[in-house]
Parts: sequence; C-alpha cells; structure tokens
Amino acid sequence: MFHYNHLRMINYARSLGDILIVGVSTDELVSSYKAPPIIPFNERMQILEALKTPDIVIPQHTLDHTEIVKKLNIDAFVVGDDWYGKYDYLRELDVQVFYFPYGTGVSSSSLRKTIHDSYEKHLQQERQAKPESVKGMKIGADK
Repeated sequence: MFHYNHLRMINYARSLGDILIVGVSTDELVSSYKAPPIIPFNERMQILEALKTPDIVIPQHTLDHTEIVKKLNIDAFVVGDDWYGKYDYLRELDVQVFYFPYGTGVSSSSLRKTIHDSYEKHLQQERQAKPESVKGMKIGADK
C-alpha cells in the first residue's frame, strides 16, 4: 500500500541522479514473500506514474535486480532499510546501494493492520448498538 514513507524514499532517490526509474512489484512478486497486495498492480503503476518525481515507472517481476541494472545502466539503487543487506550484491556491478531509513510507524503492514483493527472496532460497536430483537412489531404487516 503506497504511503508517506514511500513518497519520502522516492524524493530521496530523485536527489541521487539525473533519471529516476521506479520499480513497482507485481502482485505475483509481492505474494511470493508476504500477503497479496490490497491495491492491484495496474492501479499501483498508475499511482506512481501520476507522480511528477519518477521519470520512468517499470514493473518489478523479481527480487534479483542483476539483469535490469545491467540493461538500464543503473548506477544507484534505493530500497527501504527493511531490506537491509539484501541488495549488497549490486555493489559488485558498481551500483551504489542506499537503504532508506523508514523509521518507525508507517509501513504497508502497519497501515493494513490499523485499517483492519479500526474496521473490526466499528463492527463491534455496530453489533452492540443493534437491538437483539424488536418485540411487538409485526414485520411486513399493514398498519
């Protein structure tokens, strides 16, 4: 789920080079390491394409970026620090790897949990406010 920390990371990455290419993980890729995305891939692509910061938005089909780095001549790679160490292998291809510090608080997982918990609380309140039965009322009868 796209959130403020993603935007901060994209803006940071913009400051590192002349052309900013942003990869969007496909639904299949995300599902290979965590719960499927709530927002479908095509919509996530459109969200990022609507931003003025990226020059190019591409699909990301794999966690191994060796081929795309070579193909697009990428010299800097930015990813959240929740992936710390995972992309160090790119340094062997003369790519500078930056692990952007997300900090605490906002993440797709925490945002999803907050939305879920808030909805559950709302449902619980609705159930408690609803009467169990309506006595003396004839449903569907004429007055």
